[in-house]
Amino acid sequence: MIVLEYLAPSHVSADDESLGRGLAALHRRTALRYGFHAASYCGTTLQENPWTATWPEFFRDYRLRLLLGRIEVGRGLSAADRRIYERVLDRVPDLLSHETAPSLIHGDLWSGNVLHTAHGPGLVDPACAHADREMEFGITTLFGGFGDRFWRGYEEAWPLPPDWRERNPLYQLYHLLNHYSIFGGHYGAEALSIARRYV
Repeated sequence: MIVLEYLAPSHVSADDESLGRGLAALHRRTALRYGFHAASYCGTTLQENPWTATWPEFFRDYRLRLLLGRIEVGRGLSAADRRIYERVLDRVPDLLSHETAPSLIHGDLWSGNVLHTAHGPGLVDPACAHADREMEFGITTLFGGFGDRFWRGYEEAWPLPPDWRERNPLYQLYHLLNHYSIFGGHYGAEALSIARRYV
């Protein structure tokens, strides 16, 4: 059996500023290391979450590298594409050398995973981990659905570093690779286009 809280729906327009502020509050819940106490799923993809000392190591080994291994087995990678991705993996420690904290993130925050409830915004279908909070925005910026009021609410509660958008495509890469692993199609070319930026 599974017992879940009932979130009564609301017919009032979404309070996007509250969603932004609430997400910032979620991100302020931190751990001592990166990872999670259990595995999680992003779509149908199993995410391993072993506790890891550094963020670049966790993102490289337990997000990108594992996913690329699944893609190679399930869809195949050419030798040229494999070299591009290996170069990205090698560069992750330098690309993600900014200061981070192991923030609790939802992990799959696109507009379809936000409910408008009588008590305000509610989040469903998480793919949780303690991660760089910027990773949250890989998917929110990739598929859209979050307006200016959402960003204003988040920034008022906890401003993002001025250079966060420079790292954002690397976090989008994970979600594009995940969509390619699950669905195939154009996601593979989009992921490779981002990867080439970092070679």
